[in-house]
Amino acid sequence: MHPLDKFVRCPVCGSAHFSIHDFKSKRCADCGFTYYLNPSGATVAVIVNEHGQLLVERRANEPARGTLDLPGGFADIGETAEEGIAREVLEETGLAVVSTEYLFSLPNDYLYSGMTIPTLDLFFRCKVEPGATPRAADDAAACFWLNPQDIHPEDFGLHSISRGIEIFLKKSKF
Repeated sequence: MHPLDKFVRCPVCGSAHFSIHDFKSKRCADCGFTYYLNPSGATVAVIVNEHGQLLVERRANEPARGTLDLPGGFADIGETAEEGIAREVLEETGLAVVSTEYLFSLPNDYLYSGMTIPTLDLFFRCKVEPGATPRAADDAAACFWLNPQDIHPEDFGLHSISRGIEIFLKKSKF
């Protein structure tokens, strides 16, 4: 099912004459409004501590409950990606981000409440205070530091995170 199939009425006039215009939009035959389904901005934190360990979480919720993940989530309306990732890291781990550096992005499909949400996942290298101890909260059932030799992309349940780990491991030195 295409994500646009969930939108059956025009959000402007309420008309049922709201049909596919192209692969990313629907157009209303009555009022002429065209709705474009663009990806939602999501942020991902890559945090490596002073010992060369990567901060990971265990997912508390579906999708991919119980698998490994990196801190992150959707950017809120009115915030930058950098503000969003700092907020998400604080919410999920209790750690305050002191700096961010954009790394790369990956397109993704995120299943939420039975609907596939297209996202653009923005990966950031984030720094936190040395010696800071993470504590799991919000979407994280657990959070802990992993040694480089224990990082296996296939242990990360979300496709874009698994792929992002592969890219990070190829590009970076710990």
